[in-house]
Amino acid sequence: MLKSELIERLASEYPHMTQKDVERIVNLILDSMIETLEKGGRVELRGFGAFSVRSRPARVGRNPRTGEAVSVPAKHVPFFKSGKELRERLNLTGDDNE
Repeated sequence: MLKSELIERLASEYPHMTQKDVERIVNLILDSMIETLEKGGRVELRGFGAFSVRSRPARVGRNPRTGEAVSVPAKHVPFFKSGKELRERLNLTGDDNE
């Protein structure tokens, strides 16, 4: 699902709100999550999962075309761990998955 699809779906489910208001709310939530992760925090959405930041150390990689050694700097990457409810819903068997 794209961000625009989420906004459209929420706007249709809540007709008393304008699409512009829904878009503002979605952007506010996502911006707050990003700011928290930038500060090294953790964002947990119960039943869905948790977002955090992991550090990757500097390393020596290889250019696949030339085989030459390339220095890859240290960096921070986002990490997502799914929640129990999400995992359970994804692994339903039979007709319950429809």
